[in-house]
Formats: sequence, structure tokens, C-alpha cells
Amino acid sequence: MYPRSLSRLAAPAVAALLALTAGCTGSTVQGRPGASGVRDPFFPKAGNGGYQVDHYDLDFDYDPATGKMDATAVITARAEQGLSSFNLDLSGLEVEEVTVQGAGARFNRTGKELTVRPAKDLKRGEVFRTEIDYAGVPKPLTDPDGSQEGWIPTADGDGAVGVGEPVGSMAWFPGNHHPSDKATYDIRVTVPKGYEVASNGELSSRTEEADGRTAFAWHSPEPMASYLATVAVGKFAVTTGKTASGIPVHNAVAPKEAAASAAVLARLPEMVEWGSARFGPYPFSTTGAIVLPEGTLGYALETQTRPVFSGALTGARGETLLLHELAHQWFGDSVSPKSWKDMWLNEGFATYAEWLWAEEHGGPSAQERFQAFLDGDTDVDDEAASDWAAFPPASPPGAKEISEPPVYARGAMVLQRIRQEVGDEKFFALVRGWAADHRHANASTADFTAYAQEKTGHDLKKVWDVWLYGTERPKAP
Repeated sequence: MYPRSLSRLAAPAVAALLALTAGCTGSTVQGRPGASGVRDPFFPKAGNGGYQVDHYDLDFDYDPATGKMDATAVITARAEQGLSSFNLDLSGLEVEEVTVQGAGARFNRTGKELTVRPAKDLKRGEVFRTEIDYAGVPKPLTDPDGSQEGWIPTADGDGAVGVGEPVGSMAWFPGNHHPSDKATYDIRVTVPKGYEVASNGELSSRTEEADGRTAFAWHSPEPMASYLATVAVGKFAVTTGKTASGIPVHNAVAPKEAAASAAVLARLPEMVEWGSARFGPYPFSTTGAIVLPEGTLGYALETQTRPVFSGALTGARGETLLLHELAHQWFGDSVSPKSWKDMWLNEGFATYAEWLWAEEHGGPSAQERFQAFLDGDTDVDDEAASDWAAFPPASPPGAKEISEPPVYARGAMVLQRIRQEVGDEKFFALVRGWAADHRHANASTADFTAYAQEKTGHDLKKVWDVWLYGTERPKAP
């Protein structure tokens, strides 16, 4: 962990370090190394200290036939301290060259850390531009819960997708890969003719290159956590449209999944409008979905503006899945967690959105769902018999538990308990206010509990003690 104490280094090492960190004023040390992690409680090496990223400009040349990627990442960031060196998270791939502020920079690799040493120390507050040229065949990473993320070939063998929750984005681009550092993005991908590329935000251009390849440029003007970035390459069927309020819709669907998904995807504009009415204005400039070939992933993901699904969206289950990932656009994507321990603020809200949608569309009410979990009644909800009370949602035991039932179902039950305590008017004002006041920002569980009490004017300590933090199985209030 940086920085190391100089008193513990041998004299030659001290001299070498001083030489590296000396600024333009001779022997005076202008900066110190940035930390190689933000000490997240579950992913302590994720992210990096000493700077915050403002913008990523990513340029990929990808060949689906070989799986090889040639890429350049240009990262614009602001130094939060004087920096003699800083780290970027990057797994695999070969780094060919690094420049900082246009000058060649020294770099080295240790595990999933790329350490960069600028030619001159960076001053606190300085906005600096780092360019990394890199290449190789990106490999998936395995999460603590055993699922795969990163850069994953599609199941039909004719494409790939980049997904990142929680730390898989480091498998395809270098960055500050922790949700607490959000940035805007421009992503350009060049692929052989006949392929489509779907990514986050707005498709700003599609260019036929002289060599017969096609370049797609995507622009994300709103801040995004890196785990929500995506690139999907395939021979997709693309459809476009608009919601009733004029938000552009861009869907990219694997051809074999298109017919079966059509009915559910047709409801996407309605769902976005419904969410805007319940949670406040939709927080992004575009919306849509990416549907991959069946078997590509073992999960769906709320990638910003364009959630990713593996296999056709069909029937009631497909509708619920789409609604869940769209709800994340407010809760998780716009309002992002400060740490991975705060995941219930993502999943509890998105699960509760499922309950609200059902309540208003002929299904069980949120209260009936709440009671079904207390009773283990799978006739009302097929997840009701899960071990939803295994641990409190605000305190998962470790990284592999952040996608377990207590984070989802018991997180939703916390929200229903608030609704029971304060009534519908104050509850829905709280939900809209939370999304509005933390729009495009980060928030923690402590931020939410303080906000809920202030916004509603109710003492909710018993709700927090029993439902949010309590280790015993809660009983009906």
C-alpha cells in the first residue's frame, strides 16, 4: 500500500525514489504516490487514490474472429494531491505506451495494478491527461460469487460483450474502477463490416471506413460509474424509437432472440414513463436495451442507459426483469453507491420497483409481497422461500453476498416498512426526493437513513435497528 515510509528503505532506494518524484524545482519533492486502492470494505484494491477522473475517451479496434483488441484510453483527471505516481486498474492485456500531459511516462504492472510515473510531478488540483495504448485478447474475470464478468465472448461465438459489476471493467479498459469515481465517456469501437456495436448513451456517429470496417461512436454526457459501462459487439437487429416524452430508445437484439423479445421490449417506453412518474424525471438522455444470445451471461445487468440481458425477454418474467433493470437507472446508475457494501440501495429499490409495478398492473400489492416473504408464500412470490433474512441488507458478510436475497428482498422490505410507518404521501415524496437530491452522485446507507428521517419527519430508528441492521429474523410489525 502506498505510500511507504522512506525510513524503511535502503539508502539507494531512497535516492531512486527521490529522483522519480522530484519536480521541476530540483530536489524538492512535489508529490507522493497515489494509493493503489480506495479501501472499499469488500474490494479494497478497487479504485485508486490521489485523483478523480472527469472523462474517459476509449477507442477500440476489435476483431471478433480472433478476439484481439487494439485500444487507446485517454483519461482526463484531476489530481487531489501532489502526485509523483498514480495507479490505474487493469487486468491482463499488454500496455505498449503511456504518456501523461503529452510526455512519455514510466510504468510497471503488478497484478491488476498499472502504476504510472509522470515525467514531472502533478500538482494538487492539476487537470491532467493520461494516454494508454494497449492490446491483447481480453479475458473474463471471476467474481467472488463465481459468476463471470469483464470481456466475454457471446454464446453464438460471433461477438463479445464488456460488463463490469463489480470490478470487471478493468478487463477491457484501464481506469479508476470504483463506483465512487464517476465520469463522462466517449467510446469508439471499430469492427468488421456487418457487425453492430451497442454501448452507453447516444450513438453520435456510424462511419464506414475505407478498409471496409465500421466505426461506432457513443457519447455518455451524464456521469457514469465504470462498472456500468458496456460495449456489445454482434450482428444485432437494431430498432429505434422514442418514449411518449421524447426520450430516444435504441435496442440491439441478437437475431435469434428478437421475435421472442419483441412483446416485452415494446413495453420499455411505457416503463420509462412509468418510472418517471413514480421516481422523478428519467435521469439520462437515452434509453434502450441489449439482448445477447442465450447463455452468454448468467445474469442481467443495469448498464447505464442500455441494460444487458442474456437470452430472450419473454412473458411475465421477462417483463419483471426489464422493469428491474430500468429502475436501476434511477437507483444505482444515477444515484450510485459510495461503496459495494451499500448495494441494497441499488437492489432493494429496484426490487421494490418490481413490487410497485405489479401493484399497479394487476398483480399483488407491495404489502402482499411483504407479507408473502414473512410467510414464505411462494404462490405470491416465488422468491419468498429464499433465505432473505440470512443477514441484514446493510451488512453483507462479504463480497460474495452482495447479490444474495437479503440485499434484494429484505432491502425492498425495508422500504415497505418505511411506507407503513410514514404513509404513502411521505413515502413517495421520499423516493422522488432521494432520486432528485442525489442525481448523478453517490450515496451511502448512512446518507439514506439520515435523509429518510429528515424528509419524512419520522423517527425510523426501529426500522433501521430491526430491518436494516438487525441480525435476527424480523417479525411482522
